[in-house]
Amino acid sequence: MPIYVLDTSAWLTLIEDEAGADLVQSILESANSGNVEILVSFMSFMEVFYITLQEREIEEAETRLRMMASLPITRVESTVSFNMAAGRLKAKHPMSVADAWIAALAQERSATLVYKDPEFGQIEP
Repeated sequence: MPIYVLDTSAWLTLIEDEAGADLVQSILESANSGNVEILVSFMSFMEVFYITLQEREIEEAETRLRMMASLPITRVESTVSFNMAAGRLKAKHPMSVADAWIAALAQERSATLVYKDPEFGQIEP
């Protein structure tokens, strides 16, 4: 079964109905049908929350988190092995800690990373 990791940028694309939202929606529909698995880093939940909170009220930030959690996804929390994998990526590439963790999740689970963030273009699959 194909596995996808949705980066924070993919979530914001969907939420804000930006170009590319149809691709994210299609992946979510495939997950709902049981055809793919979607993994989401705890970091993406935090990033969607704080980015929304910077631009809107807390109620909107909380609503977005509830919406994410209600979808057919698996939230992945921090582990020692993922922390080390993220640390290796962060040491080699100029990227945020959140992006390093999300990329490590995709690499460790042999998943396709769905993103708009240009920082990910520098990482080998």
